[in-house]
Amino acid sequence: MFSRSALRTLSAPSSRLFSSSAARLTKVAVLGAGGGIGQPLSLLLKSDPLVSSLSLYDIRGAPGVAADVSHVDTASEVTGYAADQLDAALEGAKVVVIPAGVPRKPGMTRDDLFNTNASIVRDLATAIGRVAPEACVLIISNPVNSTVPIVAETLKKAGVFDPKRLFGVTTLDVVRAARFLGGITGADPVESRVTVIGGHSGPTIVPLLSQSSHGKGVAGEAYEKIVHRIQFGGDEVVKAKDGAGSATLSMAYAGAKFANAVLRGLNGEKGVITPTFVKSPLFADKGIEYFSSNVELGVNGVEQIFPIGELSAEEEKLLEACLPELKKNIEKGKAFVA
Repeated sequence: MFSRSALRTLSAPSSRLFSSSAARLTKVAVLGAGGGIGQPLSLLLKSDPLVSSLSLYDIRGAPGVAADVSHVDTASEVTGYAADQLDAALEGAKVVVIPAGVPRKPGMTRDDLFNTNASIVRDLATAIGRVAPEACVLIISNPVNSTVPIVAETLKKAGVFDPKRLFGVTTLDVVRAARFLGGITGADPVESRVTVIGGHSGPTIVPLLSQSSHGKGVAGEAYEKIVHRIQFGGDEVVKAKDGAGSATLSMAYAGAKFANAVLRGLNGEKGVITPTFVKSPLFADKGIEYFSSNVELGVNGVEQIFPIGELSAEEEKLLEACLPELKKNIEKGKAFVA
């Protein structure tokens, strides 16, 4: 069925997804490990050589997921925790990834998820503030533009908020941009990296194609189509799954990719730069506290937030449309905890 070379490839973790160096290993907790994103995310994190211990928590199903994932032949230890064991799951965690919440269904926007997911994320953040206040917290639960401020305000109430250690995971937008651009140009997506700024929902997603060597030549109708697809690519998946789920597998891939970047930074690797939604000074003068842009990750979490650079006229328009919507999303999250 497979050649020997193919079998050798299958026996090793994916080098494209994970990058590692000889460094300390880390305990990672996944809150929402039994869900559509949480299960494949847990599997991918089990394959990350920088993870020494994987702690899987959910209100149901996490011990079963842990038993399954624990059979994967990598060195990390896996433990599953039941609904009443949240504090135990968080004990000693250096990185906490939160994919918990309900998925989108056809016709729903990420913002429609707010009422359910906001309370889930707030309660998890309360536990993090109590048990693992120094952990890096990676938010996948939608709507990210609002859930990140919810976590921040909750941690502030506990007196433990560190803006350098809270991240909204927007990596799926970056992954989609590279893949869709490669589909247009024929270039390898690995070589088609596109910086995506703003937020993580529809019109707040601003891909900077003009700053990509492969993307700067895309214009006219092709430009409009790829921008719309990057902004609303999740809708494609929701529709294709016919009500049975949202973009769970690609989001798990993107989440694992970003978690690996955070782990590499924590382990002292230099030059780890990727877009992520963080507390940012870039548009603070407009009352926008959080913004996604290129960030250098390091031992303290966020080490440097880079300016967005020169934009094309089209990108200026996209940014202009992004900012008021993003501000509204952020304020909604903050108000939930007030």
